[in-house]
Amino acid sequence: MTRPKIDTPRFIYVLDPMCSWCWAFSAAVDTLKQHYAFPWTLLMGGLAPDSDEPMDKAMQQKLQAIWQHIEQQTGTPFNYDFWSNNTPRRSTYLSCRAVISAETLAPERGFDMVRLIQKAYYHDAKNPSDLDTLVQLAQQMGLDTSLFTSLINSPDTRSKLEAQISEAHRLGAQGFPSLFIETESGLHALSYGYTDVEKLTQRVEAALQRKE
Repeated sequence: MTRPKIDTPRFIYVLDPMCSWCWAFSAAVDTLKQHYAFPWTLLMGGLAPDSDEPMDKAMQQKLQAIWQHIEQQTGTPFNYDFWSNNTPRRSTYLSCRAVISAETLAPERGFDMVRLIQKAYYHDAKNPSDLDTLVQLAQQMGLDTSLFTSLINSPDTRSKLEAQISEAHRLGAQGFPSLFIETESGLHALSYGYTDVEKLTQRVEAALQRKE
Protein backbone atom coordinates (compact mmCIF):
# COMPACT_ATOMS: atom_id res chain seq x y z
CA MET A 1 0.00 0.00 0.00
CA THR A 2 1.43 3.37 -1.03
CA ARG A 3 1.64 5.96 1.71
CA PRO A 4 -0.12 9.26 0.85
CA LYS A 5 2.26 12.00 -0.21
CA ILE A 6 2.80 14.74 2.36
CA ASP A 7 2.86 18.10 0.59
CA THR A 8 3.76 20.09 3.72
CA PRO A 9 5.40 18.78 6.87
CA ARG A 10 3.26 19.01 10.00
CA PHE A 11 3.90 18.82 13.71
CA ILE A 12 1.78 16.49 15.83
CA TYR A 13 1.77 17.53 19.46
CA VAL A 14 0.41 15.22 22.17
CA LEU A 15 -0.28 17.10 25.38
CA ASP A 16 -2.58 17.71 28.28
CA PRO A 17 -3.26 21.40 28.97
CA MET A 18 -2.93 20.75 32.72
CA CYS A 19 0.37 18.85 32.39
CA SER A 20 3.11 20.76 34.23
CA TRP A 21 5.86 19.53 31.88
CA CYS A 22 3.76 20.78 28.94
CA TRP A 23 3.72 24.22 30.59
CA ALA A 24 7.51 24.11 30.69
CA PHE A 25 7.58 22.86 27.09
CA SER A 26 5.43 25.75 25.82
CA ALA A 27 8.44 28.05 25.28
CA ALA A 28 10.08 25.47 23.00
CA VAL A 29 6.82 25.00 21.10
CA ASP A 30 6.50 28.75 20.60
CA THR A 31 10.05 28.87 19.21
CA LEU A 32 9.32 26.06 16.75
CA LYS A 33 6.15 27.83 15.64
CA GLN A 34 8.18 30.97 14.95
CA HIS A 35 10.89 29.15 12.98
CA TYR A 36 8.80 26.69 10.97
CA ALA A 37 5.65 27.70 9.10
CA PHE A 38 4.20 24.19 9.31
CA PRO A 39 0.70 23.30 10.49
CA TRP A 40 0.20 21.77 13.91
CA THR A 41 -2.16 18.98 14.91
CA LEU A 42 -2.99 18.86 18.61
CA LEU A 43 -3.87 15.58 20.28
CA MET A 44 -5.22 15.71 23.80
CA GLY A 45 -3.61 12.92 25.80
CA GLY A 46 -6.01 12.89 28.73
CA LEU A 47 -3.92 12.87 31.90
CA ALA A 48 -6.68 12.25 34.46
CA PRO A 49 -10.39 11.36 33.97
CA ASP A 50 -13.28 13.43 35.30
CA SER A 51 -13.58 13.41 39.08
CA ASP A 52 -15.39 15.44 41.72
CA GLU A 53 -13.21 14.04 44.50
CA PRO A 54 -10.80 16.47 46.17
CA MET A 55 -7.15 15.57 45.62
CA ASP A 56 -5.61 13.90 48.65
CA LYS A 57 -2.75 15.58 50.48
CA ALA A 58 -0.17 13.05 49.28
CA MET A 59 -0.96 13.77 45.63
CA GLN A 60 -0.95 17.52 46.28
CA GLN A 61 2.51 17.25 47.83
CA LYS A 62 3.72 15.07 44.96
CA LEU A 63 2.59 17.57 42.34
CA GLN A 64 4.09 20.52 44.20
CA ALA A 65 7.38 18.64 44.33
CA ILE A 66 7.16 18.09 40.56
CA TRP A 67 6.54 21.83 40.06
CA GLN A 68 9.62 22.61 42.15
CA HIS A 69 11.70 20.13 40.17
CA ILE A 70 10.56 21.65 36.86
CA GLU A 71 11.36 25.14 38.13
CA GLN A 72 14.87 24.04 39.07
CA GLN A 73 15.46 22.20 35.79
CA THR A 74 13.93 24.68 33.33
CA GLY A 75 13.36 28.01 35.08
CA THR A 76 9.64 27.80 34.35
CA PRO A 77 7.66 29.74 37.00
CA PHE A 78 4.68 28.34 38.93
CA ASN A 79 2.16 30.08 41.17
CA TYR A 80 1.84 28.01 44.34
CA ASP A 81 -1.15 30.06 45.48
CA PHE A 82 -3.15 27.53 43.46
CA TRP A 83 -2.93 25.04 46.31
CA SER A 84 -4.38 27.40 48.92
CA ASN A 85 -6.86 29.22 46.66
CA ASN A 86 -8.60 26.13 45.26
CA THR A 87 -9.88 22.66 46.01
CA PRO A 88 -7.59 20.69 43.68
CA ARG A 89 -8.97 17.64 41.90
CA ARG A 90 -7.08 15.05 39.89
CA SER A 91 -9.19 15.77 36.82
CA THR A 92 -7.94 17.04 33.43
CA TYR A 93 -10.34 15.55 30.87
CA LEU A 94 -12.59 18.61 31.13
CA SER A 95 -9.76 20.94 30.12
CA CYS A 96 -8.89 18.57 27.25
CA ARG A 97 -12.51 18.77 26.06
CA ALA A 98 -12.31 22.56 26.40
CA VAL A 99 -9.51 22.61 23.81
CA ILE A 100 -11.49 20.33 21.48
CA SER A 101 -14.61 22.48 21.93
CA ALA A 102 -12.67 25.67 21.21
CA GLU A 103 -11.22 24.07 18.07
CA THR A 104 -14.73 23.05 17.00
CA LEU A 105 -16.07 26.59 17.39
CA ALA A 106 -12.96 28.33 16.06
CA PRO A 107 -10.84 26.03 13.86
CA GLU A 108 -7.07 26.36 14.36
CA ARG A 109 -7.53 28.19 17.67
CA GLY A 110 -7.08 25.19 19.91
CA PHE A 111 -3.62 26.46 20.81
CA ASP A 112 -5.18 29.65 22.12
CA MET A 113 -7.28 27.67 24.58
CA VAL A 114 -4.26 25.59 25.62
CA ARG A 115 -2.31 28.74 26.40
CA LEU A 116 -5.20 30.31 28.33
CA ILE A 117 -5.65 27.16 30.42
CA GLN A 118 -1.94 26.98 31.18
CA LYS A 119 -1.80 30.66 32.14
CA ALA A 120 -4.93 30.39 34.29
CA TYR A 121 -3.57 27.35 36.10
CA TYR A 122 0.13 27.98 36.51
CA HIS A 123 0.30 31.78 36.45
CA ASP A 124 -3.06 32.96 37.82
CA ALA A 125 -3.69 30.08 40.28
CA LYS A 126 -7.15 29.29 38.90
CA ASN A 127 -8.56 25.78 38.61
CA PRO A 128 -9.12 24.49 35.04
CA SER A 129 -10.84 21.42 36.52
CA ASP A 130 -13.78 23.77 37.16
CA LEU A 131 -16.22 24.43 34.33
CA ASP A 132 -16.64 28.07 35.39
CA THR A 133 -12.93 28.71 34.83
CA LEU A 134 -13.04 27.22 31.34
CA VAL A 135 -16.16 29.18 30.38
CA GLN A 136 -14.38 32.39 31.42
CA LEU A 137 -11.47 31.44 29.17
CA ALA A 138 -13.84 30.75 26.28
CA GLN A 139 -15.27 34.20 26.82
CA GLN A 140 -11.75 35.67 26.68
CA MET A 141 -11.33 33.96 23.30
CA GLY A 142 -14.55 35.58 22.08
CA LEU A 143 -16.34 32.25 21.76
CA ASP A 144 -20.08 31.78 22.19
CA THR A 145 -20.12 30.60 25.82
CA SER A 146 -23.53 28.92 25.51
CA LEU A 147 -22.33 26.83 22.58
CA PHE A 148 -19.04 26.15 24.34
CA THR A 149 -20.82 24.97 27.49
CA SER A 150 -23.08 22.65 25.52
CA LEU A 151 -20.14 21.24 23.56
CA ILE A 152 -17.70 20.59 26.37
CA ASN A 153 -19.67 17.67 27.85
CA SER A 154 -21.43 16.56 24.68
CA PRO A 155 -21.19 12.92 23.53
CA ASP A 156 -19.48 14.08 20.33
CA THR A 157 -16.74 15.95 22.20
CA ARG A 158 -16.25 13.03 24.58
CA SER A 159 -15.87 10.72 21.57
CA LYS A 160 -13.35 13.07 19.98
CA LEU A 161 -11.27 13.03 23.16
CA GLU A 162 -11.30 9.24 23.31
CA ALA A 163 -10.28 9.13 19.63
CA GLN A 164 -7.39 11.52 20.28
CA ILE A 165 -6.22 9.51 23.28
CA SER A 166 -6.28 6.35 21.13
CA GLU A 167 -4.34 8.08 18.35
CA ALA A 168 -1.75 9.31 20.85
CA HIS A 169 -1.26 5.74 22.08
CA ARG A 170 -0.98 4.52 18.50
CA LEU A 171 1.85 6.99 17.95
CA GLY A 172 3.64 5.65 20.99
CA ALA A 173 3.11 8.66 23.23
CA GLN A 174 3.10 7.26 26.75
CA GLY A 175 3.56 10.62 28.44
CA PHE A 176 3.36 14.35 27.87
CA PRO A 177 4.60 16.30 26.12
CA SER A 178 5.27 14.15 23.05
CA LEU A 179 6.09 15.77 19.74
CA PHE A 180 6.30 14.33 16.23
CA ILE A 181 6.85 15.66 12.73
CA GLU A 182 5.33 14.06 9.65
CA THR A 183 7.27 14.58 6.42
CA GLU A 184 7.56 12.94 3.00
CA SER A 185 9.82 10.30 4.56
CA GLY A 186 7.29 9.38 7.25
CA LEU A 187 6.55 10.10 10.89
CA HIS A 188 9.48 11.05 13.13
CA ALA A 189 9.46 11.31 16.91
CA LEU A 190 11.04 14.56 18.11
CA SER A 191 10.50 14.06 21.83
CA TYR A 192 8.89 11.74 24.33
CA GLY A 193 8.77 14.06 27.31
CA TYR A 194 10.38 17.45 27.87
CA THR A 195 13.23 18.35 25.49
CA ASP A 196 15.00 21.68 25.07
CA VAL A 197 14.54 23.68 21.90
CA GLU A 198 18.11 23.19 20.64
CA LYS A 199 17.74 19.41 20.53
CA LEU A 200 14.27 19.73 19.03
CA THR A 201 15.55 21.96 16.25
CA GLN A 202 18.36 19.54 15.45
CA ARG A 203 15.87 16.68 15.24
CA VAL A 204 13.49 18.68 13.05
CA GLU A 205 16.30 19.49 10.62
CA ALA A 206 17.39 15.85 10.52
CA ALA A 207 13.83 14.74 9.80
CA LEU A 208 13.45 17.32 7.02
CA GLN A 209 16.65 16.11 5.35
CA ARG A 210 15.62 12.45 5.33
CA LYS A 211 14.46 11.01 2.03
CA GLU A 212 12.14 8.16 1.20
